[in-house]
Order: sequence, then structure tokens, then C-alpha cells
Amino acid sequence: MTQRVELATVMDRLAVDELVTDYATAVDDGDWTAYRGLFTPDGRADYRSAGGVEGEAENVAVWLEENLRLFAMRQHLIVNRRVRFGVLDQDTGDTARIQADYVNPMRLATGQDDAEAGAPDFVCGGRYSFGLLRTDAGWRVREVVVREKWRRLPG
Repeated sequence: MTQRVELATVMDRLAVDELVTDYATAVDDGDWTAYRGLFTPDGRADYRSAGGVEGEAENVAVWLEENLRLFAMRQHLIVNRRVRFGVLDQDTGDTARIQADYVNPMRLATGQDDAEAGAPDFVCGGRYSFGLLRTDAGWRVREVVVREKWRRLPG
């Protein structure tokens, strides 16, 4: 590999890592405008293994916004990111696949002072599988599939 190719690969790795971080931050902060902006126009999300829905990112964002109101605090911790780059014949840009493990502690909204610090009531973990596409606007999520492996509920 030439230095130019190696530098481009490092830059792409940083960009896709930032995209995954932006994804977690948007969900945790409830920034659904930012969440929608992370996807390609045909982007899809699948949360069925965690009790959610599957579909176009716009519809999934609406579902997330409604259902995550139950939790006053959300904090995704996404680790062990495995990145693989490729090119699809039918695409005009580069692609990437990322598998990343997550732990997601959340605290239920009580209606009282939800900003008050406290231990999470609900914790789950699993693995994300992201399919990414390089677009004119940068890397975007074409698909994300959540594979929840475990959860710990209150009590």
C-alpha cells in the first residue's frame, strides 16, 4: 500500500467511527433530526431483537422518539468496532461494514426530578451491525441492525 492509500484508509476509519459515535449520541440525547441525518435516503433500521420495529429510518425515528420517552437517561457505550471496507458494483461510492458491541444503561423517567443522578434501572447489551455508504455528504448509514443479547430489568 502506498502512503496515500494508507492515509485515506485511516481517514475513512476515523470518519466511520465518528458516524457510529454520532449515532449513539443522537439516540442518547433524543436528537431525532440528527438521527435522521445520519442515514442515506433509503436507510433502514432494525430494532426487532430489542422489542422494537424495523423499517425506513424516518419511521423508526418516530417510533424511537415515542418509546424512548420512558427513559430519562440513556447512554450507549459502543466498543469493539470491527470495520471492513468494500465496493459494491451497483454503488457509485465505497461501502463499509461495522460490527460493534454495545452496553446501554438507561434510567426510567419517574416524572419527578429526572435530572437527579441515580443508577440505571434497565441495562441491555448486544451487537450493532452497520452497513455504511460513502455519499457526497460523507459516510451515511444505509442500514443498522440491533442484535440484543441480554438485558437486566428492574427488580
